Amino acid sequence: MDPRIAEGLSRFESISLDALNRRAAMLERLDRKYIVPAARLRPALDALREGFDVLEIGGRRAFTYATRYFDDADQRAYYDHHQGRRKRCKVRVRNYVDAGFTYLEVKLKDKRDVTVKKRLRLAGPLEVLDEACTRFIDRCHAELYGAPFARLLSPVIAMRYERITLVARQGGERMTIDTRLDFATDGQAREVPPELSIVETKSARGNGAADAVLRGLHLHPTRRCSKYCIGMAALGQVERANRFLPALRRLCLAGPTMLPLAAASLNAA
Repeated sequence: MDPRIAEGLSRFESISLDALNRRAAMLERLDRKYIVPAARLRPALDALREGFDVLEIGGRRAFTYATRYFDDADQRAYYDHHQGRRKRCKVRVRNYVDAGFTYLEVKLKDKRDVTVKKRLRLAGPLEVLDEACTRFIDRCHAELYGAPFARLLSPVIAMRYERITLVARQGGERMTIDTRLDFATDGQAREVPPELSIVETKSARGNGAADAVLRGLHLHPTRRCSKYCIGMAALGQVERANRFLPALRRLCLAGPTMLPLAAASLNAA
């Protein structure tokens, strides 16, 4: 963790995972993403300290997430996002490394543009989705969109990062700070410079106290900043990425290494 962020976090009161989930589970929310250098994140932390607590488990305040994303042969999850479709679905298996939990997670968008996340606890990380996973994905998709998912999924990229989670003392709002991001397929990987973070605010209306603090420091949301889509583009797994270029540039991931369609193997997760 960048020492400027670590020092800022040291002044926060802590909250346990159980207490955080009681206060703000946030499985349905509006999200805003910001790309923020550590030097500009530090004053934001100072401003947030009075209204937010930081998740702490076993004395740790930053936690490693290892995620494997799945898509179909047409890369519908990627291109639905690239085209800005309101009705879209992402599927991932996320290993909460430090906590020892693994979940299948299905992220969907409802008619209000609210993110709806459904989770299924797994025994451990999966490289191939089994029948129970497929049934769960179909059910989640049918509950929101009226039809089963009905697409064959395979792993496409893996990513790892460290996450810090802040939760508002008044409840109903979270802010996450993702640092040390790296993306991988077979034989290639890309890393975001460690001084850059993807900050995500999660609130009922998408305009919470954390957004107000960031706005007051002249930090503004970065549109089209899906980590999955950024990783796919940065690793050259897609033919079109123009709508993600602003985020890629800000994360120092745009450039000649964005080559088309490399072979994928996901041992990095």
